[in-house]
Amino acid sequence: MIRSFILLVFVSFLFSCENSPNIKTAEIERPEYAIVIHGGAGTILKENMTEEKEKAYMDAINKALDIGERILKKGGSSLDAVEQSIRFMEDSPLFNAGKGAVFTHEGKNEMDASFMYGKDQNAGAVGGVTNIKHPISAARAVLEKSEHVMMVGNGAEEFSKLQGLEIVDPSYFKTERRWNSLQRILKSEKEKTELSEDDDKDKKHGTVGCVALDKDGNIAAGTSTGGMTNKKYNRIGDSPIIGAGTYADNASCGVSSTGHGEFFIRYTVARDIAAMMEYGGKSLEEAGDYIINKKLVEKGGTGGVVALDRMGNIAMPFNTAGMYRGYSKPNERVVKIYKEK
Repeated sequence: MIRSFILLVFVSFLFSCENSPNIKTAEIERPEYAIVIHGGAGTILKENMTEEKEKAYMDAINKALDIGERILKKGGSSLDAVEQSIRFMEDSPLFNAGKGAVFTHEGKNEMDASFMYGKDQNAGAVGGVTNIKHPISAARAVLEKSEHVMMVGNGAEEFSKLQGLEIVDPSYFKTERRWNSLQRILKSEKEKTELSEDDDKDKKHGTVGCVALDKDGNIAAGTSTGGMTNKKYNRIGDSPIIGAGTYADNASCGVSSTGHGEFFIRYTVARDIAAMMEYGGKSLEEAGDYIINKKLVEKGGTGGVVALDRMGNIAMPFNTAGMYRGYSKPNERVVKIYKEK
């Protein structure tokens, strides 16, 4: 009798806590879906941006969100939403991924991408590929159709071909803007590398990424990049590295990074944000702000992330002048470029 009474009191206590008005609504009500994307971070200043170029970036971010949101609204998976949103950005010469990839020192385009699913923490990545039209789809193929996590170079290209992915001539990726950026660097300083440049010479990190939450509560994250202008020795950055450029776990959050990859690799930025939530009890906003605006800054790293947690909360911290970014939830859409004052 006493045990039954104690059990009843305990259950009543749990019920009252669960329905307490002190608990934030965001913690007990998950939206039907949420999606967040980035198109790179860096020295992106309004005074250096023409109205036409600003509109082009805003339109591209909105379009990428539209694509992913349409899938999620229909009950589609976060995997599909992430892949299709990133494929659109890979097709745009505005971003340093796919069609807009920058050139290596040898005058080639070498691309990297990764994909992770929060339901089971399965992951896939490709590095140093030169003829796969959509590297993000190759990363997903590694995730779903192989026992491996990462493939690079010729092997990744052969695997992608066998999976029926679209293979193009490497010349497809050549754009005059990126080619001119390489020539400018080669002329000014032979050993110099840059994370990406636009026509106004403002350095930025043009990597693209997306994180989505679907109706079933599953988080997926993906990242795709062309790397660094004038990079040598088949350099690979953080974008295809699970835990650095990409991370997803239904129990905590999904993250996609953009920035100086060497720092994101050394300090496992994407995983660190999830770990602060998992082990430290921090909110997504607290974890993201600490890692990007304190720890990374102290270490000398620049860049940012987009992230969302299992309840659909969004974070988009960055420590540079700007970051192409945006998110969508039911009846809510935000798209921004510059740092808010």
